Amino acid sequence: MVMFVYSGRNARGEMAGGTLEGEDSGAVADQLLVMGVTPIDIKPFRGGSATKKSDWLKRALTEKPITSMELMLFSRQMYTLLKAGVPILRALAGLQESTKNPAFSAMLQDLRESLDSGRELSNALCRHPKVFSAFYVSMVQVGEMTGMLDQTFIRLYAYMDFERDMKERITTALRYPMFVVIAMVIAIVIINLFVIPAFAKVYAGFHSELPIITKMLLGFSEFMVSNGWLILVMLSGIAMGFRYYINTREGRFKWDKHKLTLPIVGPIILKATLSRFARSLALTFKSGMPILQGMSVVGMVVDNAFMRSRIEKMSEGIERGESILRTAVAAGIFNPVVLQMIAVGEETGDLDGLMAEVADMYEQEVKYEVATLSSKIEPILIVSLGALVLVLALGVFMPMWDLGKAAMH
Repeated sequence: MVMFVYSGRNARGEMAGGTLEGEDSGAVADQLLVMGVTPIDIKPFRGGSATKKSDWLKRALTEKPITSMELMLFSRQMYTLLKAGVPILRALAGLQESTKNPAFSAMLQDLRESLDSGRELSNALCRHPKVFSAFYVSMVQVGEMTGMLDQTFIRLYAYMDFERDMKERITTALRYPMFVVIAMVIAIVIINLFVIPAFAKVYAGFHSELPIITKMLLGFSEFMVSNGWLILVMLSGIAMGFRYYINTREGRFKWDKHKLTLPIVGPIILKATLSRFARSLALTFKSGMPILQGMSVVGMVVDNAFMRSRIEKMSEGIERGESILRTAVAAGIFNPVVLQMIAVGEETGDLDGLMAEVADMYEQEVKYEVATLSSKIEPILIVSLGALVLVLALGVFMPMWDLGKAAMH
């Protein structure tokens, strides 16, 4: 990513400027158009003096990054202060005095300086793309245009709180299964590297034909002992190759599409993505954002390339004059209940309220699916663990059992 300095005009024809990160000037221009800014000049940011660079490096190594929780609290505090009638510069100054994170304090100071120089808040937020997403900036810009900036901040707070809650629920549900899987992998490695080789020496003294399952275990153990480093290199290469592949455009699209068809977790990913889409779209409609701009911004929020392509096709259909219902049907990602709610929303003019209900419906389904995720995975883990123990027990003890029978006869 390269830092670019831009200048342009916003929706009201006023001059706007700042810095944005992007792969090239075209990508930065696309970001600006999504934010409602018509670019006039875009050029690479050359940076400052060596002292400034060394100060930046020192801050990068010592300061804590700005977390999503701090951003969420910032949105809540801005809503409270603006609703109480506090001027925005005084609100930012008060927040800067109360924060204990130097990075967050420096960001607030930059926002104050930008506002003092005549920039709007949305343009000032564009100077910090790593903190404020394009969705966040666009929502603030719409709030400024409609005079509902305080309501925009509380809606952003509710949206980020929902995202945080979903992540915590999924992390909690997957904690126990991941622990069991890791323990099984460690047990397999230890058994094959240390336990089975010890039994192999005992079996060598039997001078008898070993069962097939025992031969397979001995062969696999010998392969791991002899080629341990090779296995590690191969696994690392596979992991790095997979990571490189999914970072490509085609690889990311195929992987994101495949994720939605995975057993057990696929439906959860699909419903969580649709919930995020519906919630974001309802938020943009309620804030007064034009539908085409809202669809473009919402496409950036959805972190699934396959779903994003479907949303882009919906946006193209709407731009051609098609109804939202028709484009939603063509997208093929909504169930009949959601399509019916979209149809009612278009007929009644309450599409933002209906999309919020769609988001609530998907959210409840995701909560239920996540709550029952452990109970769905546990039987699979128990069967896998039982099969592992059975194979090891038969492979290790069958030769001794046969030897014992031979000695008794």
